[in-house]
Amino acid sequence: MISEELMRTYARTDLLFERGEGSWLITEEGRRMLDFGSGIAVNVLGHAHPHLVKELSEQVSKLWHCSNLYRIKSQERLASRLVDLCFADSIFFCNSGAESVETAIKVSRRYHQSSKKSSERYRIIVTENAFHGRTLATIAAGGQSKHLDGFLPVVDGFDRVSYGDIDEAIKAVNSHTAAILVEPIQGEGGLSSATDQYLSKLREISLEQNILLIYDEVQTGIGRTGDLFAYQKSGVAPDIMCLAKALGGGFPVGAPAISCSVFCLSESS
Repeated sequence: MISEELMRTYARTDLLFERGEGSWLITEEGRRMLDFGSGIAVNVLGHAHPHLVKELSEQVSKLWHCSNLYRIKSQERLASRLVDLCFADSIFFCNSGAESVETAIKVSRRYHQSSKKSSERYRIIVTENAFHGRTLATIAAGGQSKHLDGFLPVVDGFDRVSYGDIDEAIKAVNSHTAAILVEPIQGEGGLSSATDQYLSKLREISLEQNILLIYDEVQTGIGRTGDLFAYQKSGVAPDIMCLAKALGGGFPVGAPAISCSVFCLSESS
């Protein structure tokens, strides 16, 4: 019986799992089922991986939370490892994929408005059939009616073009454009993959127009495509890459990875 106390925000199946082992989910009655969803691209190492269990158990026995008012050694270590593994020079940690994308949206505005004193640049070019999260701003960026229903008015600041259509992207750029936000592979949109040429052209446009290129790799990041990050297949690096899901292996962690040029200019004010 599904709890009456939980808000009915999800169409839950009346199926309850007690525990997991690797790729298996196990019900209270002992039924074993293969977990093909992996928490929607989250459990990259499966359930109850001994390394994660050990690390998390040791950490909670020492220190739970002390806020970002102080140094956090493990946070600094992970930031350093991520920077070594990708194009980025700086990492900002948060709790979810939606927060990761939301941060990228904020950074793109700050990049122009604070560092270059251009308050007119705030709009972001996004694509059809995208999914970027469930906050008010990220459902607006995704633009799918099933997510927007009941949450009007839609947050302003997004210009939508067809996924993979470089001509539409070029026409959409104007004096108010701050960034282009795209998924290298659309998950919610039906597993549509951006071609290397498309991403390369987006990179050219962003450099020519002095706007930022943002990749949403919340689902594709951390080994989901065979490379650690999807952008590495094309060799076309963005200015900001949004990470989450598999980054924590089941523990809630999000992190936009940001290149030095963006970070330094955004901080300079």
